[in-house]
Amino acid sequence: MALVPKIVATLAQRGVDVVVEAGAGENALIPDSEYEQAGARIGDAWAADVVVKVAPPSADEVGRLASGRTLIGFLAPRNEDNSIGALRDAGVQAFAMEAIPRISRAQVMDALSSQANVAGYKATLLAASELTRFFPMLTTAAGTVKPASVLVLGVGVAGLQALATAKRLGSRPTGYDVRPEVADQVRSVGASWLDLGIDAAGEGGYARELTDDERARQQQALQDAIAGFDVVITTALVPGRRAPILVTADAVASMRPGSVVVDLAGETGGNCELTRPGETYVSGGVTIAAPLNLPATMPEHSSELYSKNVLALLELMLDDEGRVAPDFSDQVLADSCVTREGA
Repeated sequence: MALVPKIVATLAQRGVDVVVEAGAGENALIPDSEYEQAGARIGDAWAADVVVKVAPPSADEVGRLASGRTLIGFLAPRNEDNSIGALRDAGVQAFAMEAIPRISRAQVMDALSSQANVAGYKATLLAASELTRFFPMLTTAAGTVKPASVLVLGVGVAGLQALATAKRLGSRPTGYDVRPEVADQVRSVGASWLDLGIDAAGEGGYARELTDDERARQQQALQDAIAGFDVVITTALVPGRRAPILVTADAVASMRPGSVVVDLAGETGGNCELTRPGETYVSGGVTIAAPLNLPATMPEHSSELYSKNVLALLELMLDDEGRVAPDFSDQVLADSCVTREGA
């Protein structure tokens, strides 16, 4: 849900007339009555001056937006099959939450990070549920059970949260990334660092695409390392491109039966060669899970976090009377705006 009642109340106090589509909060377990109590009206939200949502709009939804309206949401601007052209043609001013620059001042608006935290947390719980072994070390009258070993590939926000959650569950987590500067972050959550001698740090805090030689060296080194882990969680993405293959079929075959691979990159093809996006299945005794949109499985907190991101962005573009008046000299608004005045 793009706005929770608490954020609606904040906007209402600023004089903003908030309209919520009937039943919009059902999947987040929020009834219409809570929105009304917060000061919203239930009605046609698509006729509002500013429309906020989570997922990219469908063709029908774009058709419901009048020229001159403003749309805020995840718009997938780097994907080939995005709706940016349709929004431009419709005369809509659109702001993509994933295009917000990663600068200190914009951290409170960083919806990619807020939702990645949810995904990393839930991915680890999924791995623990699918694993046929304990996560923590257990000492019993029948003997001591060793803690599970967890390897997280890709140490962005989701990866760090996965490592931290795996540590809290009592396992022995290890992180790997092609950006060696994140090694200290890995160690800060109590995890070990897997050093494969590859440095592919790119711009804006993202990884660059590996060269063919680097990719070959990484695959071989990872294949050798993966065999020793009970769980592999992958989170590696390259903006606007297919997810890189990090876990080959041979690497999966080298894992002990009962082990688990959780692939968080399924929506862009997956980091595991055997991934089936949206499916969980067993290959050679190893469970491979590629869940889609994990934040949606925790709608209460993911909606709460996303709403705060949206509010922070709205506060930049609203004037003292609550009217839409974005100042495009502001880097956050300039970078996140993907369509404006027919361009």
